[in-house]
Amino acid sequence: MTELSKAINNILMVAVETGLYLDQCGWPYCFIGGVAYQRWGEPRQTVDVDGVLFSGFGDEQKFAEALTSDFKSRIDDPVQFAIQNRILLLESSSGVGIDLSLGGLPYEERMISRSTDWDVPSHGRIKTCSADDLIVLKTVASRPQDWIDVEKVIIRQDNKLDRELIMKELQPLADLKEEPEIVKQLQRLFDKHVN
Repeated sequence: MTELSKAINNILMVAVETGLYLDQCGWPYCFIGGVAYQRWGEPRQTVDVDGVLFSGFGDEQKFAEALTSDFKSRIDDPVQFAIQNRILLLESSSGVGIDLSLGGLPYEERMISRSTDWDVPSHGRIKTCSADDLIVLKTVASRPQDWIDVEKVIIRQDNKLDRELIMKELQPLADLKEEPEIVKQLQRLFDKHVN
């Protein structure tokens, strides 16, 4: 087994274990980022597990206290950090980072409602965002690696993507970010690869 395969397997196992915990708590969530990219894009190195846990607004402390009682925090004063920044920076028992965003936006709620289970042989079940939502999230993040990932997801998923949904969800987020150019950049990628 290559080093890349070992690293990916470890990340996927942490996602399975974290998902089991969140399911037992009955909390709405899904995995995004590198884990979802393994499903919708292609295998590549990722160093942590990213997820969105829908906490709504006002209950951040409750979720943060519960999670930090069962997971090690990577920072001091994680509850206050979660309340201020809406993210928990946790660590699995094997040392893998787990970044859980505390979702509250209507888009995040819709994204989680569209998430589906991915049965990974020899690992278990992982609930990930859809390929459409992965494109939205990576377009909004808009880092160089995100654009590479977006293009690979478009190539791999091709006509399975719901371009209308992607653009409908992306536009208000781009407006909020005051970066209308990211919508145009995504449109150019669609025009290049999708018939």
